[in-house]
Amino acid sequence: MNVERWGDGERVYLGIHGWAGNHRTFRPIAENAPEDVSFFSVDLPGYGASPPPQNWDLETVASGLTEIVRALPGGATTLVGYCGGAALGLLVVQELSDRISRIVMIDPFAYMPWYFRVFTWGEFGRRAYMSTFASKRGRRITNTALQSKRSGDTDLTRSFEAVNHELTLDAIRAFAAFPSYQVFAPLHLEVDLVYGERSFKAVKRGVKMWQALWPHARAYELSGAGHDPIREATEPLRAIVFGSDAC
Repeated sequence: MNVERWGDGERVYLGIHGWAGNHRTFRPIAENAPEDVSFFSVDLPGYGASPPPQNWDLETVASGLTEIVRALPGGATTLVGYCGGAALGLLVVQELSDRISRIVMIDPFAYMPWYFRVFTWGEFGRRAYMSTFASKRGRRITNTALQSKRSGDTDLTRSFEAVNHELTLDAIRAFAAFPSYQVFAPLHLEVDLVYGERSFKAVKRGVKMWQALWPHARAYELSGAGHDPIREATEPLRAIVFGSDAC
C-alpha cells in the first residue's frame, strides 16, 4: 500500500481513510501539523496510488495496515481513522496493541445502516450503487439530498468521481461482513470519538454505543460540521488530534 508522509517529528500518526477516500483525505489537518509530528497517510488497496487487490477483504487489508505500523519509526503510534477507516484501525489494534497508544475515530459507525447495506444486495444493490455514485447526475442528486449532513459547499460524493466503482462495491461488501462492535470490548487504549453535529443519526447512535463499550473514551461533537469534519471543522479537529496547542 502506498503511504505518504507530512512532517518529520517524533510523534507518529497514521491516517486511514474511509470507503472512497485516499491519503489526501487527511491533508487539511496533516499539512499544518505541529513540528513535532510525523503524519503518515495510507492509500488503501485500489485507492490513490495503491494497486487493486485480487480480492478486497478485511483480513488482507488489516494485515497490510499492521505491517505498515510495524515499519513506522518510533515507538507508539496514534491511529486516525475516518468513517470506515476507524473500523479498520480497530482491527490493527487487535493485532498490534503494543504499538498503538491511541486511536482517534472520526465520524465512526458502530454498525452498517440499511442505506449503505442496500448496496450489498446482489444485482439490485449493484444497480443502486451505480445510479447513486457512478454517474455525475447521481452524485449531484445524492449530494443535494445529503445537504442536512454537510456544511457549506462540502461535497460528500466528490471522492467517488475517481474511484474504481467495482472495487468500491467489493469494499462495502467487505465492510458489511465486519464483526460486531462488541468484539472490541477488551481493547485498552486511549480513544477519542469525534463526530459532526450534523452527521448521520447512525453515527451519533454509534458514538453512544462505543462509549458504552469503552466508558473511558472521550467524545467530541464538532459544532456545525456534518459527516466530513476534516474539511468542515479542520481547526477544532486538528486541536483534538494533535493537542490543544495545534491551533
